[in-house]
Amino acid sequence: MIDDVTMTAVRAPSGMMVPRLELLLSIIVPVYNERATIGAVLERLLSIDLPIPREIIAVNDGSADGTAEELDAAAARSPLITAVHLAQNGGKGLALRTGFARTKGTIVAIQDADLELDPAQLATLVQPVLRNEADVVYGSRFMSGASHVPFMTRVGNRSLTMLTNALYGASFTDMETCYKIMRGDLARSLPLTANRFDIEPEITVQLLKSGARIMELPVAFSPRSKAAGKKIRWRDGWHAVRLLVSHRF
Repeated sequence: MIDDVTMTAVRAPSGMMVPRLELLLSIIVPVYNERATIGAVLERLLSIDLPIPREIIAVNDGSADGTAEELDAAAARSPLITAVHLAQNGGKGLALRTGFARTKGTIVAIQDADLELDPAQLATLVQPVLRNEADVVYGSRFMSGASHVPFMTRVGNRSLTMLTNALYGASFTDMETCYKIMRGDLARSLPLTANRFDIEPEITVQLLKSGARIMELPVAFSPRSKAAGKKIRWRDGWHAVRLLVSHRF
């Protein structure tokens, strides 16, 4: 079913002890200056129904707005939350790579620290991996239409996704999505080096190179504006283009 699992033993009717898979979902939350939303995101991750047990690894990427205190308070309230603090801001890629290294789960998922994506959707996204129908699931924000998404956001995402498809013979509708759910052993084996938002195309490129079975499922998305705290900028798009091209050639 899924590799890289913890084994325990259960007693069969015959009295013989047989192994049982202990499944675990590791949810990585990279966070930088999200004091206003991180508490709600973590509470949501704790309260949603999931088909397997969870661990939540929140990586504070050198926040300076009180996010660190929010994370420590949440970790003190729940043993399911681990707060990891980076000394200075290194970028989303560094936070994710730090989180991947800390995971123990048979499945790994990424959850952003804002509220653009409802964590309850993870329950559906993990199912194809649990059923061994896919090694990786991307939650696509554009499979069900995106008329509510700001025009420039759509243009940027569509451009990077089309470039990925053209360079690597893929068929993504949303390469840049936060929701990348994958087998834990696969996630921990990826040779990632990106520190910025170009971690998204780097994860995608390395998954494609690995031959992983990748599936997309639609997710609901409530985009926020720059004024509301959105951090990705146009220059991050150029970093993504450079990474996609350099890895291909």
